[in-house]
Formats: sequence, C-alpha cells, structure tokens
Amino acid sequence: MAELNDIEQVVRTRLRSLRNTLGLSLDELAARTNLSPSTISRVETGKRTISLDILLPLALALQVDLDALLDVRSDDDVVIRPAPSTSGKRTTWMLSRPTGSTIAVKMRLAPTPRKAEQRVHPGHDWFFVLEGRVRLSLGEREILVETGEAAEFGTMTPHAFAAVDGPAELIMIFDRDGQRAHVHHEPDGHPTM
Repeated sequence: MAELNDIEQVVRTRLRSLRNTLGLSLDELAARTNLSPSTISRVETGKRTISLDILLPLALALQVDLDALLDVRSDDDVVIRPAPSTSGKRTTWMLSRPTGSTIAVKMRLAPTPRKAEQRVHPGHDWFFVLEGRVRLSLGEREILVETGEAAEFGTMTPHAFAAVDGPAELIMIFDRDGQRAHVHHEPDGHPTM
C-alpha cells in the first residue's frame, strides 16, 4: 500500500509542477479539462483520489502522456559510463541507454583515403563537431562542418561523413531509425558504427 501512495504522490507533484511550468492557473486548467478548479486542487493536494476519468483529461490538457505521469522508475543510476568500441577508422561511445527513443553517440573518426559510400534510411540525424573538421556528403553537395558547428538533415537524402585533414570527434543524435542504420552490434553485443 505504501508503494501505491508513493506513486500517487509522484503523480500529484508532477501534475502541479506541469501546471505551474505551463503557467496555468487552476481556473485555466479547469477550462481545458471540464473539471472544476476545486477538483484539480484536491487532486494536487491529495484530498481526492486520482482516477483515470480525472487523470486522462489532465494529461491531455498538460500535453503529456499518461506513461510519463505514471513512470516511477528509479533514477538511481543516472550516470552512463561509455566504453569505446572500434570498427575500422571509427571509435564510438554510446552516450545514452539503448532503450531510449533518441540515441546519443560520441564518435572519433580517422581520415580515410577513399570517399565514404552514401546511404539512406528513414529518420533524421544531427551531429556536433567537438574537434577537427568533418565533410558531410549530402546527395550532390559537399559541406564542410568545422569545430563548434552542427549539421542536421533528413536521412532519406543520400549521406555520408568523414574526417578531413586529421582526426575528428563529434556527438551524434538520432532516432531509432538512425540507430538501426548507424549502430551495428558485434558478436560480443557491443555497438559499433
């Protein structure tokens, strides 16, 4: 029973915090949900039981999924300890958990004598150059991305990237489609790019 009370308290805190973050008064949120301001106040303060018929309109009005409101997984281990994985001229470090919807990777590229083969896949890619220079081949275009610059592009355009004039380090962020295209798993289970 204590666990259920803990979940309810987390949900109440999230509801109040979201309402305040969005700058909504109880009256404004009530107008968006067809609930009374006193009902919302009683839910937030714990004087009313949380039920789906109240939680659903609140989540919709606060622009959040029920999953996000009800997620009470522990954040005990928030630190990710990336391990390098090398494949060819690339070394990668996974910077996010493999279960997320967005993947973050640090990559170190060594220059290669031949031009990388352009590929396409569903999704969207983004990268930031930490050090060095990266040539982004995007269809017929060749774009030089310098240290401190970022590139963002739809991945249905043929694309490839490579280090220019020396090694380059970058941070990449992509969605699940991008992960399937960019991250490959070795027999030992470690991801490579």
